[in-house]
Amino acid sequence: MVVFLLILPLLLALAPAAAAQPAAPRSIAPAPQGARSIAIDERLAADAGLRVGDRVVVAPAPDAPGDSAVVGAIVRRTADPSEVARAEYRVWLHLDHLQRLADYGDRVDRFAISTRGPGGTDSALRAIERAAFGFRAHRSRDVAVETSQTFLVISRFHKAIGVITIVASAIFLLCILLLKVDERRRDVAAMRLMGISRATVVRAVVLEAAFISVLGTLLGTGLGWAMSRLVNAHYQGVYRTPLTFSLVTPGIVLLAGALALVLGVAAGAVAAARLAGARPLSLFGR
Repeated sequence: MVVFLLILPLLLALAPAAAAQPAAPRSIAPAPQGARSIAIDERLAADAGLRVGDRVVVAPAPDAPGDSAVVGAIVRRTADPSEVARAEYRVWLHLDHLQRLADYGDRVDRFAISTRGPGGTDSALRAIERAAFGFRAHRSRDVAVETSQTFLVISRFHKAIGVITIVASAIFLLCILLLKVDERRRDVAAMRLMGISRATVVRAVVLEAAFISVLGTLLGTGLGWAMSRLVNAHYQGVYRTPLTFSLVTPGIVLLAGALALVLGVAAGAVAAARLAGARPLSLFGR
């Protein structure tokens, strides 16, 4: 199956638009007799107050003669990160209608071909590049990798921030636990004078640190989930897109819980060992 895609600048009412492959339409209505049907995106429908069945004039330029058409579908945009900051509108037309309206003839700027398997893709690439001088064919995955470089840089930047945050949090947690355990030096001294071993004291402090780590993980997960909902609600409204900007996944929760537990237990063990190793009377200040 071969599919051709033509992308040209168009004008619908007073707003610029570009033709592209349509996504799943939200609603469809039959076009009146003698009028061609078009599809518009929901941003244009909302801003221009258009509904399915409305008659509009489509033209290639503001002062050029246009063609009457009927809105046959309103298309919801997909969650594509590359389109978040784009504010232009989109209009979908039948290929022959678009070629006649733009007076572009049989020429195309870009077209896409769907193949069946890697063998067909390689044959299509070779055939297209041999067809004429200047033709260049690319696999869709290669185009996706090339256009995703910006997002890879952002992902590495986020990972770097995460590593720095974890290291700083570990140091901060160790300092807090050292201070909290030091405040209980009289309790530890009393337990040691009662004959409780150092190992038992260390285990008690470590268990308490583990409990605090688990509790902090639960509270942090709840706060992160709430903030994620607020971020998504705000930016989805600003950019009018279904794209998810912030996501709290089970993997992230498990990683955060494991890090909190390991760092909490390690910090608690260091603080407890430092305190339990001192002489009981010295802990009383004598």
